[in-house]
Amino acid sequence: MNKKAIKTFAVEARKKLIDEIKYRASLLGITEEGISDPVEKIDGMEVYDVGGTPYKIYDEAIEQRKSLVKRINEKGFDNVIEEVAYTWFNRIIAIRFMEVNDYLPGHVRVLSSEKEGKIEPDIVTMAPDVDLDFSDEEIETVYRLKDENRLDELFRMLFIKQCNKLNEILPELFEETADYTEILLSISYTSEDGVVRRLVDLIPEEDFRDQVEIIGWMYQYYISEVKDETFAKAKKNVKISKERIPAATQLFTPRWIVKYMVENSLGRLWIEGHPESEIKRNWKYYLEEAEQEPEVQAELEKIRQEYRNLKPEDIRVIDPAMGSGHILVYVFDVLMQIYTSMGYSERDAAVSILENNIYGLDIDDRAYQLAYFAVMMKARSYNRRILKMGIEPHLCSIQESNGITDELIDFVASGNEQIKRDLIYLREVFIDAKEYGSLIDVDKIDFDSILERLAEIRKTRYSDFDSIRKQEELFDLLNPIIKQSIILSEKYDVVITNPPYLGSKNMNKKLKDYLRKRFPDTKSDLFAAFIEKCLSLMGENRYIAMITQHSFMFLSAYKNLRERLLDCTIINMAHLGARAFDEIGGEVVQTTSFVSANFCLDEYKSAYMRLVSFKSQISKQNGFLRKENEYFAKKKDFLDIPGHPFSYWISDNVRKIFKVGIPLKNIAKPALGVSTHKDDYFLKLWYEVNSNKIGFGIKDRFLALNSKKKWFPYNKGGNYRKWYGNNEYVINYEKDGYELKNFKRAQISNEHRYFQKGMTWSRISTSNFSVRYHGNGYIVGDAGPSVFAPPEKFFYILGLLNTPIVQTVLNAINPTFNYQTGNISEIPVIFKENSQINFLVKENIKLSKEEWDSFEKSWNFKCHPFFMFKTSLIEESFEKWDELTQKRFSKLKSNEERLNEIFIKIYGLEDELTLEVSDSEVSIRKADLSRDIRSFISYAVGCMFGRYSLDEEGLIFAGGEWDPSRYSKFIPDEDNIIPILDTEYFEDDIVGRFIEFVRVTFGEDNLEENLDFIAKALGKRGKTSREIIRNYFMSEFYKDHVKTYKKRPIYWQFDSGKKNAFKALIYMHRYEPELVARVRTDYLHRTQKAIENRIKQNERIIENSKTKSEISRLTKENKKLIEQLEEIKVYDEALAHIANRKIEIDLDDGVQVNYAKFQGVEIKRNGKTVKVDLLKKL
Repeated sequence: MNKKAIKTFAVEARKKLIDEIKYRASLLGITEEGISDPVEKIDGMEVYDVGGTPYKIYDEAIEQRKSLVKRINEKGFDNVIEEVAYTWFNRIIAIRFMEVNDYLPGHVRVLSSEKEGKIEPDIVTMAPDVDLDFSDEEIETVYRLKDENRLDELFRMLFIKQCNKLNEILPELFEETADYTEILLSISYTSEDGVVRRLVDLIPEEDFRDQVEIIGWMYQYYISEVKDETFAKAKKNVKISKERIPAATQLFTPRWIVKYMVENSLGRLWIEGHPESEIKRNWKYYLEEAEQEPEVQAELEKIRQEYRNLKPEDIRVIDPAMGSGHILVYVFDVLMQIYTSMGYSERDAAVSILENNIYGLDIDDRAYQLAYFAVMMKARSYNRRILKMGIEPHLCSIQESNGITDELIDFVASGNEQIKRDLIYLREVFIDAKEYGSLIDVDKIDFDSILERLAEIRKTRYSDFDSIRKQEELFDLLNPIIKQSIILSEKYDVVITNPPYLGSKNMNKKLKDYLRKRFPDTKSDLFAAFIEKCLSLMGENRYIAMITQHSFMFLSAYKNLRERLLDCTIINMAHLGARAFDEIGGEVVQTTSFVSANFCLDEYKSAYMRLVSFKSQISKQNGFLRKENEYFAKKKDFLDIPGHPFSYWISDNVRKIFKVGIPLKNIAKPALGVSTHKDDYFLKLWYEVNSNKIGFGIKDRFLALNSKKKWFPYNKGGNYRKWYGNNEYVINYEKDGYELKNFKRAQISNEHRYFQKGMTWSRISTSNFSVRYHGNGYIVGDAGPSVFAPPEKFFYILGLLNTPIVQTVLNAINPTFNYQTGNISEIPVIFKENSQINFLVKENIKLSKEEWDSFEKSWNFKCHPFFMFKTSLIEESFEKWDELTQKRFSKLKSNEERLNEIFIKIYGLEDELTLEVSDSEVSIRKADLSRDIRSFISYAVGCMFGRYSLDEEGLIFAGGEWDPSRYSKFIPDEDNIIPILDTEYFEDDIVGRFIEFVRVTFGEDNLEENLDFIAKALGKRGKTSREIIRNYFMSEFYKDHVKTYKKRPIYWQFDSGKKNAFKALIYMHRYEPELVARVRTDYLHRTQKAIENRIKQNERIIENSKTKSEISRLTKENKKLIEQLEEIKVYDEALAHIANRKIEIDLDDGVQVNYAKFQGVEIKRNGKTVKVDLLKKL
């Protein structure tokens, strides 16, 4: 199946259909802006104004428009347009499937031709000689349209006729189209980029032949852009509405996982009671039961006795989140095998399966239509006549009861108080049901009485208008509610589903409140609530099979859910991990598929296939088939571990350390600190703010309060790094956090721990667990919690936490990306004196701190490491730096391996773990020529602006009072403006200043050699070293700076645009309100004048030149210069606008807020308002 072609078509089709439907609506005076009245109206005709052109509609179309307007007023313009688009999309792809498989009742192709290469559909060619119940008038219309060669109009007419005809056999998909959907249909077979031709041309017929699952893939791709848009909004804290829940949560289950779930639940139910059946020979994904203890076998035998009495028609299977029916289609196949093994014909079995066995629910009307179609097509593949039998399968799209009035209830109840109470109950249950879907609980009520009354109403012929209206409303509103209520009130033999995945942070308020009330133990995610729901739908001694995110197996929030599952019996599990779905990359969505039975056997040995290490969908499938990494575990194995995580793979030796060790929380309790819930305001990267307002090294809250400082170091996690580092953030804790404490959403915990020495880690991490030392002066974070240990045990615990022992323990407790304090608290600590541990840990902290402080992002940075060595050649400096970093790296690696060896022996895990540390696990950096030369250039720029000085180590100026006496060897730029230009218009531009810096620091004698070395490290963009360095400043320096400083640059680049006419750097911490005016008058205007002079000079040379190559070169150069002049004029106007305002900045606001003040300046150009950014976009 060509999924790329399917995706291309489905995404294009949605856009095309929506555009065409909007256009058709606009002809009727209906747009996003509003609904227009007709400009002319007479009996049987209305006229609408379309851009000065009249558009007329008549009779039936007028009624259809009224219906459309009513629907838009109820649902909104965008929702109705989307609904009409998917309705026609579903019908088009359904007809394509049916014609390819010759399932159409008339056996005439509608969208294509049996004849290869023929574009005209057979239905157009053969009309009116096709079985579509034409009236005489319609036959005349067919001939007239053919004679007039209006074949697309004819095609539209025939397509609608075919849809109406299919209503007789597939009423849930092909509803009669004499409504607003018909008036909005635009369809063509002649247009090469139309939906029909693209479908026929792009997707091979083989993909449709006997593969009804293509319908599911079509739908997943059709809504893919809506899904992407929905989650893009969610990232901006826009909660997901009920209309978008389906798009956000639909995920097509890989076929092999579907087979695993069905074969090990439905298949097992049958085989356990009918062991003589040979049908499981065809089940590749069926897992045989592990050998059980005699006591367990005896209990299982009692249950099997019950299964032996099952008949095929007794088995009821439900998918409560069926999507497009992919799982139910395979359920149908397995049921067919069960039936035929018992002597049923395929024809009779197909009927019985629809009538007795298959149930399905979904929140999405679109998906329901396709699930209905998929199941009916599967039935048709076994029984040619089944579509004409009028069987209504037990499938539903959950509908809301919001429209059911008291008046309607009274009409149905007709004085019967019990019916009235039951109907009022059902109305209450299904209010806003599209929010909650199958999670809704329904009690068993007297459905029989309600159904009898509905049947009575159906048979009654009412004469008064009010009763006729209620009769119509009744079947539109109440019938679906009754059907879904019955399904939700029952118990099932097999519950099988891939539920929606949606975390609570993205839920809208109604859904979140509902889960909090109804599913308090699983409110964090829809998938977890669905596990609970599926357990409640499962009959005694029956099965559920699900594929869900695997976090329920480990997170402390799901401890009660795990206990509920352990009250049942997990039969087996395929633990998939990340990348189980080809459509989802990355490590975030980690899944598991499992089968559980509703009986409790504590000693049952469950089978687990561990597939988490396989990196693709196909490799996981193959690993499953080869039974690689198969484990067995009993209930008690999980009870040995705190929180009862489903850590089936750990050894007895690892389990033992939980019994022997002391939980870390009993020695040194891990603690969360501040969660601001407004990080952009309360947190800053330390280099954004005035450094004089940061309180470093403060030992307690009292000293912090008296320091009068505003900002204090804050632990915020960060990348994988051990021992020391990731010290980047500061938090506004002025006046003991007064402002923060008065911000209602802020959460402040463990305040007594603030400013104490501790060790911190990154709570969320896709890498291994890593712990870092922090001295006094830090405030504990939420993303960077801390452990505070007694002094005598501090370094022992820090050393332990950075060993593979702890990673093994955490993988057992919670192998997710979330290293929660609760998990860290349970780490078992075994103490055994060893004099080397403290020494090695302290040395590791020292080595890591030295490396961290070698880079200017550290607040303890002193100077660039090239200046550590007395030499006049930068190349020699780099070589010595390289040697030093290699030694440091090797020493740290050796120390870590020695610590691993010590602790592995203490914990008795010599047979489980290796002491070896890979280079990738050592979290300090070696020398890197390209990176280190670029950081050398960055340091030089820092010296040019006075951030650093060659006279003193460390940070010299980052706000406060400027002291020129601190600079003598290399004088910073006086006006805080350094131009960066593609031509040397200024002697003191950035390239000139940089060359001067190299001359001052490494001497005149080796200047050219040093510049050559720098240029070589930067790459080959230029002929000379100076040209390469200039090109680096022009195109790469600022990118590097922005990346290094995490999109919070401290040097700001004024930039005129893509033509590179003008660029200049300033230092944010030296900004003054007059600076923009100086940039304009002293630099931009001088650059403009220099370019104008260059153009004139080139013109004179061209005029006198007799060399074609010279004339060509200078003409080309002038063209570029003229374009630069035009760019400067636009930029100058915007710059003037800001210069006149003399904008102030406040360093406490950080880079983002201050940077934005110079962006999006509105000016007039050619009569239009345009926006100009003064600074380079971040």
